[in-house]
Amino acid sequence: MATVIDGKAVAQTIRSEIAEEVRALSQKYGKVPGLAVVIVGNRKDSQSYVRMKRKACAELGIKSFDIDLPEQVSESDLIKQVHQLNVNPDVHGILVQLPLPKHINEETVLSEISLEKDVDGFHPLNIGKLAMKDRDPLFLPCTPKACIELLSRSGVSIKGKKAVVVGRSNIVGLPASLLLLKADATVTIVHSRTTQPESIIREADIVIAAAGQPMMIKGSWIKPGAAVIDVGTNAVDDPTKKSGYRLVGDVDFEEASKVAGWITPVPGGVGPMTVTMLLHNTLEGAKRCFEKKH
Repeated sequence: MATVIDGKAVAQTIRSEIAEEVRALSQKYGKVPGLAVVIVGNRKDSQSYVRMKRKACAELGIKSFDIDLPEQVSESDLIKQVHQLNVNPDVHGILVQLPLPKHINEETVLSEISLEKDVDGFHPLNIGKLAMKDRDPLFLPCTPKACIELLSRSGVSIKGKKAVVVGRSNIVGLPASLLLLKADATVTIVHSRTTQPESIIREADIVIAAAGQPMMIKGSWIKPGAAVIDVGTNAVDDPTKKSGYRLVGDVDFEEASKVAGWITPVPGGVGPMTVTMLLHNTLEGAKRCFEKKH
């Protein structure tokens, strides 16, 4: 049976490290890090994610700025909000919860976020630096950073390993593959146009699943002993739950946990870690800002 990587426990450890640093900053500068979370519309997954972020800020002493906008908000109004946050000296991180409604161009909005406050790590300049050798972005994207952190804190070595990333989104798949490459893995990306994905996945020592397809990856696709990081958070109908749905990953956990060496559960794996990495990025942004001013 696989070792189940407890994302909650790892996140808790990192959060106490962050809380410690926030206290120190507060004592030294009389200020704390500030995070603005902008959410448009009412997607179930996005809302549960935003609630977690706001709660986590409160627990760690990070100031939270909540911007909730209706589904119909215009692109220009959303950008206006971003500009106001860019110039607010108490805000050190700005996060626009993705995906945005179809009538808004994500790229346009994200490129308006100040580079110094891009705690999501999605600014083209941050991603560009991530893609280049010997360059360091100001911020790493939270979910990919969480995946790497879970591997390293679980004692899984990446160097020289065969890694397969399932999915090529700008949010997870692409930056995760770049981070694995930076950590000296040999990386393959499997996506919706890949023929025979299972034969490629079966060769992987490390699998990062971020396709957004419930339980797409079967136990038989996993190489015995492989490390499996499941980023998928898919709501499937479940009448036994109060909410009417439950969350499952992109990997069939029941099957895969019998074959893999390490595996993250859904929920309780990458999710709590992603929020923690966001808080970590906010802390980094605040530190840079305070040190610059003093």
